[in-house]
Amino acid sequence: MRKTTLALSLSLAAGGLGMAAQAQDEMPGQEIQGLYSAEAILDADVYLMSDPDERIGEVEDILLDDDMQVQSLVIESGATLGLGGREIVLDNDHYRLEASTEEDGDPVYRILVDASADELGELPEYDRDWWEQARQNAADAWESTREGAQSAWQRTRDAVSSD
Repeated sequence: MRKTTLALSLSLAAGGLGMAAQAQDEMPGQEIQGLYSAEAILDADVYLMSDPDERIGEVEDILLDDDMQVQSLVIESGATLGLGGREIVLDNDHYRLEASTEEDGDPVYRILVDASADELGELPEYDRDWWEQARQNAADAWESTREGAQSAWQRTRDAVSSD
């Protein structure tokens, strides 16, 4: 199995969140194309960066924004045989995706979380309250952007009219 480590970084672009993947080391004979399988990322094992051998859960869901950019991952942690786990929301700036290729060429992904075990316990739980708060935050951000654009347009119009 060949490995390539990808750093996922959060970028602010055109009023939306974007996720960029950068190859940190190249695989001989195989080039990273910037196209990743969501199906393969779902159920990917999740580990702490500080202890990359300790599995803490798996990717349960991938949350996208209006621009279809990855905003967060939902991680199921602490589950035993699929029961009793807690679903937490992990923003892009808290994890790194590690990609490797099996001998048949299929991709395999691991998520490395940049948080301590205590910090994991403080991450928001993926539930109806979180969802409603995230929707309200997105609506507020959109309204603020819209008002700012209208204000800028009005100031420009006023400046042109006063000449």
